[in-house]
Amino acid sequence: MLFSGIPFLYFFLPATLTLYYLVPKKLKNAILLLASLVFYAWGEKMLVLLFAGTILTGWLLGLLIERNLGKRKSKLYLWLSVLIDLGLLVYFKYTDFFIASFNTLTGLSVPLLRIALPIGISFYTFQILSYTVDVYHGSVPAQKNLINFAAYVSLFPQLIAGPIVRYADIAQQLEQRTHTPDKTASGIRRFVLGLGKKVLLANAFGEVCTAFRASGDLSVLYYWLYAVAYMLQIYFDFSGYSDMAIGLGRLFGFGFLENFNYPYISASITEFWRRWHISLGSWFRDYVYIPMGGNRCGKWKQLRNIAVVWLLTGFWHGADWNFILWGLLYAVLLTIEKLGFKKWLDTHKAFGHIYALSAVMLGFILFNAANLREAAADIAGLFSFGKLPAASVEALYCLRSYALTFLIGVIAATPFPKQLAKSFAGKACCRKVMTVLEPLALTALLIIVTAYLVDGSFNPFLYFRF
Repeated sequence: MLFSGIPFLYFFLPATLTLYYLVPKKLKNAILLLASLVFYAWGEKMLVLLFAGTILTGWLLGLLIERNLGKRKSKLYLWLSVLIDLGLLVYFKYTDFFIASFNTLTGLSVPLLRIALPIGISFYTFQILSYTVDVYHGSVPAQKNLINFAAYVSLFPQLIAGPIVRYADIAQQLEQRTHTPDKTASGIRRFVLGLGKKVLLANAFGEVCTAFRASGDLSVLYYWLYAVAYMLQIYFDFSGYSDMAIGLGRLFGFGFLENFNYPYISASITEFWRRWHISLGSWFRDYVYIPMGGNRCGKWKQLRNIAVVWLLTGFWHGADWNFILWGLLYAVLLTIEKLGFKKWLDTHKAFGHIYALSAVMLGFILFNAANLREAAADIAGLFSFGKLPAASVEALYCLRSYALTFLIGVIAATPFPKQLAKSFAGKACCRKVMTVLEPLALTALLIIVTAYLVDGSFNPFLYFRF
């Protein structure tokens, strides 16, 4: 079930909110758990049993780890948790990749298993792992209540696309959280704005990418339009979903941490990854990079740690070589910046912006390619002057049709709209106007989005691939 779908918007969400607010406080987590399992089963059916089993195993192992703290058994239970959770992730997500790679190396033809990838497994696996690791280190107490723990892992606002919510961040909120009119209004605002980003912007840029892939009239201009469109599509798609998740969390009393902070204004790759998918970056930092020694173990080991983290980051995103190379590309760029290039970039911001955007664009071309050959062709197409026409009929038509969408997307990817709204709201004479205009604007946006969805417009979600 997609957040940006009619069944969710007009059936599932209203029913869930109604039940949630009607029941007494002690039953609210049970309603969230029930709704989340229904949400998951909507797309997974029988795999919901695997999901429930994974939750139960994580809960039991957390209790056993805490009960045996200071003993050897505690570490054994932690490793059992790691093996079970990562074992399931590897089996479902990477088995066919390993078989295909083995076939390529040996020339054999071992048949692929064609295993269905459970939705959200990359996210909920990391949530359970962070919980058991934190219990082992004594950072959080084990959750004694199975319903509360299951509600944490399965919480539908962040189940399929993050942000990766750590137990430590919402442990208190599972037991005690407030519901206020201001929080509800803020949640609705954030959700509707995220929905608009997803449907009106990400989907429009997705149409450009789809048309490019289907075109037989390629040109250098069309390759550039595709590259920029995909950068904007994946940003508005994923950040829009994160906005919707944060907004939904507020409606149910939770405060999720931010996951994006205008990454395309970055002047270095280091800065970019502090602004993009923040919850994933911080997870790898705290549970992989720092335990390996982080930056406290000498320059060369620090660079080794960066390489390992980014190899894993690439592999986490997908079971293919282009994702691994994508991760290693960032390992190389971050290593270069660690060795001194970052200091130079800090004093040459204009160049830094161009460099960061160029590197990210090339990285996303690699990220989105079906295979390495397609990635190489797409990158070559950007610079194939003389081999390809500078422009083509389809490229010019696409540019004319989507020029305004590109302009809006570029502006919306910066802090400018937010700063403008904040400045407007900060004036005493404008506050009353905003009080009236904001609900009307959000209602109008919801109606427009609904019209697009009823019309059956292009409405994928990119992170279902990962």
